Amino acid sequence: MDNNKQPQLNGAYYGPSIPPAEHPHQHSHRRRGCCCCLFNILWITLVTIIILVALAILIFYLIVQPRPFKFTVTEAKLTEFNYTNNTLHYNLVLNFTARNPNKKLQILYDKAEGQAFYEGTRFNTTDEMTWLNSFRQYTKTTNRTSGVFSGKQVMVLDQDQLSHLQENKRSGIFDIDVKIYFTIRFSLNNFIPGDMKAKAKCELKVPLSSSNGTTVAAFKLTKCDVSY
Repeated sequence: MDNNKQPQLNGAYYGPSIPPAEHPHQHSHRRRGCCCCLFNILWITLVTIIILVALAILIFYLIVQPRPFKFTVTEAKLTEFNYTNNTLHYNLVLNFTARNPNKKLQILYDKAEGQAFYEGTRFNTTDEMTWLNSFRQYTKTTNRTSGVFSGKQVMVLDQDQLSHLQENKRSGIFDIDVKIYFTIRFSLNNFIPGDMKAKAKCELKVPLSSSNGTTVAAFKLTKCDVSY
């Protein structure tokens, strides 16, 4: 018999080794890694969308070449401008032209509100245009419109403003600012996006007409500053 006997094993079971327990900070590292990956994906997606939108706007601008409309005061008739007892009595009629310089864009004028100012103080607000007389302006065309500012307004002028008023009376020419606030829409091949706001600011020097209709000087055509 073979005397080389194998050592006897005890009754315990020796299975595969048990891996060491993971520390909690290892799970937190994995979670942070996943969050960073998700953030990077979202950031790249956002940047891509911004670039695509910017390219689309640039291409649209290069193709359409949108330009603001031109607004001009062609005539002004001031038959009354009298300040007594802190009250301004006035009667002003203005004729305007609006020109669309665009080659591909039409302009829809939906609404226009006119405001008249003297010495920085508003003395009249009137609806120059409503849906009743709104109109579509075709490309490369000019349309005429008018505005009437008439009535009286309580105004308190300081000493400097009164001095300027006296200078205007002596010269017969009054410095009046008019602002027109528009609600318009652009149309491209019958595609009409949402409306937008525009403002025309007109700095006028208006001669006062006498009772027989004569003035000290003729009114000079005045171009207005248009902004969106």
